[in-house]
Amino acid sequence: MDEKGINVGGVMVSQEHVAVTEGTGAATSSPRAKAKVVHNAELYAAIQETKIDYKSRNSLHLYFAVLVAFCCACANGYDGSLLTGIVAMSHFQDTFHSGKTGTIVAIMFSLYTVGAMVGSPFGAMLSDKYGRRAGMFCGCSIIIVGMIIASTAFTIAQFVVGRFVLGFGISIVTVAAPAYSVEIPPPHWRGRSTGFYNCGWFGGAIPAAAVVYGCNKIDNDYSWRIPLIVQAFACIFVLFGVWFIPESPRFLMANGREEEAIDFLAKYHGNGDRNSKLVQLEIEEMKEGIRQDGIDKRPLDYRPFLFSHSGRWRILQVLMISIFGQFSGNGLGYFNTTIFEIIGVSSIEQQLAYNLLNSVLSAVGALTAVAYTDTMPRRKVLIIGTLACVAALATNSGLSAALEAQGEHIQDSYAKGALASYFLFNIVFSFTYTPLQGVIPTEALETTTRAKGLAFSSVIVYAMGFINQFAGPIALGNIGYKYIYVFVGWDLVETVLWYFFGVESQGRTLEQLEWVYNQPNPVKASLKVDRVIVEADGRVKEKVVTSQA
Repeated sequence: MDEKGINVGGVMVSQEHVAVTEGTGAATSSPRAKAKVVHNAELYAAIQETKIDYKSRNSLHLYFAVLVAFCCACANGYDGSLLTGIVAMSHFQDTFHSGKTGTIVAIMFSLYTVGAMVGSPFGAMLSDKYGRRAGMFCGCSIIIVGMIIASTAFTIAQFVVGRFVLGFGISIVTVAAPAYSVEIPPPHWRGRSTGFYNCGWFGGAIPAAAVVYGCNKIDNDYSWRIPLIVQAFACIFVLFGVWFIPESPRFLMANGREEEAIDFLAKYHGNGDRNSKLVQLEIEEMKEGIRQDGIDKRPLDYRPFLFSHSGRWRILQVLMISIFGQFSGNGLGYFNTTIFEIIGVSSIEQQLAYNLLNSVLSAVGALTAVAYTDTMPRRKVLIIGTLACVAALATNSGLSAALEAQGEHIQDSYAKGALASYFLFNIVFSFTYTPLQGVIPTEALETTTRAKGLAFSSVIVYAMGFINQFAGPIALGNIGYKYIYVFVGWDLVETVLWYFFGVESQGRTLEQLEWVYNQPNPVKASLKVDRVIVEADGRVKEKVVTSQA
């Protein structure tokens, strides 16, 4: 195929304007039709013929269902901006005498991740047996119990037990909620739905930073207890919300409730028409791809991830995004107040204000990416974005080294540059990883392995979190800004790994990805595209050719 045209009926024509004559296959230059590159011609044709009214009552109900899952991520994200602020508060220090860095602080931070690692397998069992909604309900209930234990603590022992229980509950909702958010939307809304879910991190982080900043002015123990209590608010919304949302159609199909699954698809994906092309395509693929005797019925069976070609490639995607999404330098965010102190920001109030600003800027980066998640190629974004993270962190560490060399006579331009590059890193990281941390693992896994795979992902994510939260305070206390060098080098390694092993999943249904992962080289297979002729009314006339993107 020539780069400037395509061959239709023996005639080379422009990709911009292609006319197809009915019944002959002949083509002439005309503005009536266009050639378009898509990842799957059949799905594209079904979407074109099933126009979903995004303002309809059913669509609004679907948005509410995604919002409930989003609130589960808010509960998780809230913790990301919480301890970094309250550990710096004088009344917190008067109660626990923990210091701002060192082993005690490391234990306070990291017991949350230990609880999450322990709870993840239970999250998979609960979500597979009783449904995604049950997983969200039970997880949020446990989070509220953990909040009560931690917010009423007067000893370090009680506080860390509360942190452990919080982590246990978080792990259950972070298995059920992302599975739910990827399984309920139409295929062409999937990226935005799951990306928006994961942006719930900032839906929690920004309020946490704001609450901590505001409560810092309270001159008693409520300055740090109130921020802990507020963590339960998102969970309360979920506890009530799950009773008003539908169950995942893929969970229903996998558990012998086929008619309920079809009713869901017709209502939310087919404008009420069970015979719409998109609904029929999804039903056919679900029946073919979802086994009612799958491993979701065998709680401890993880063998498909190890003993099948498809399973190994799928779990590799989960492993990479789980590690890279937590250990690319973003873990420094747990210690923002310490980072800001290193670059010369000594006022606690100013540190907390910058912590809030950092969360807002990061959210802007993440939400911008969400808007384009369904159209941007995942693999390319991860490669270029991770390389940009390298540049931002290298700039920050270089300027931090210069500031250390200046001693007490710090140049404002260096300090501002270090601060700006740190903010820039967080914006770039959030654009690159925040939506895709939810999208990549859920897309890589098929229905009967999704909960187990997400449980495995949670264990890895929280293991990385444990390393960040336990090693971070100690490393920053011992070597200061030099700790950032670790992430500069590691992000370069990540970039290379994404290039060679990152599978592109954009533009395909969850079931169609099975073909990709069964190919000898899934990376190469995932880059294949269909070129179709699209009529002026939006209908697909014919598939032209399949080739490498």
